[in-house]
Amino acid sequence: MAHADIRGDSVFVRHVRNFSYTAEEEFTPAYDDRAYDLNNLESVWFVVTPFSKHWRGPAHTFVSFGFADSQYVGISVEARREPGETYGPLTGLFRQFELIYVIGDERDLIGSRAVYGGYDVYVYPIRANRERIRALFLEMLARANALETRPEFYNTLTNNCTSNVVDHVNHIVPRAVPHGIKTILPGYADEVAYSLGLIDNSISLDEARRRFRVNDKAGRYVMTPEFSRRIRDN
Repeated sequence: MAHADIRGDSVFVRHVRNFSYTAEEEFTPAYDDRAYDLNNLESVWFVVTPFSKHWRGPAHTFVSFGFADSQYVGISVEARREPGETYGPLTGLFRQFELIYVIGDERDLIGSRAVYGGYDVYVYPIRANRERIRALFLEMLARANALETRPEFYNTLTNNCTSNVVDHVNHIVPRAVPHGIKTILPGYADEVAYSLGLIDNSISLDEARRRFRVNDKAGRYVMTPEFSRRIRDN
């Protein structure tokens, strides 16, 4: 599990996941230790990955943070599978998995899904000022640390990837994001963010989805050090 040491404006994260993939379930494990300067934190991105091309409902969501020095780091709330365990939405209802905050490199968290998993991946820039972005980053790091000593069970409906992101946002801006069926079915979470103006709603939602789908660029640049910047190039 990742652990963050926070000292003033400096953050040092141990065990940033940085796997190298050749297929969705074929990878070389790797974990890095990385330092981040909170003064350079300037953006937050909402990532939505529907599991099916036929129904958007079931999906995985997470957030990623961008720094002025071109570093990006994703924080993904997931079911922590032990060797031999297979995740399923139904088994996730019955206290079968612990909760884990995976802190990882975008080439791992985004590339594994967009390139090797075959899932559509949408990376939306979120409208927020630096103060709120910093507060969200620090709160998610604190919760990741807390799970080391106070484990929790994952729950498909009540303690999952999207519910935790919504809770973090609402702690910073009370009642900013309402809980509802479109957060229980995370594939529609971008629709909620769009309706609230958290992502660009000066264009249609369909256009936003076309614009911020990163699969083609992820496939071209997954092996490059500039992956995060390249998938955001217009």
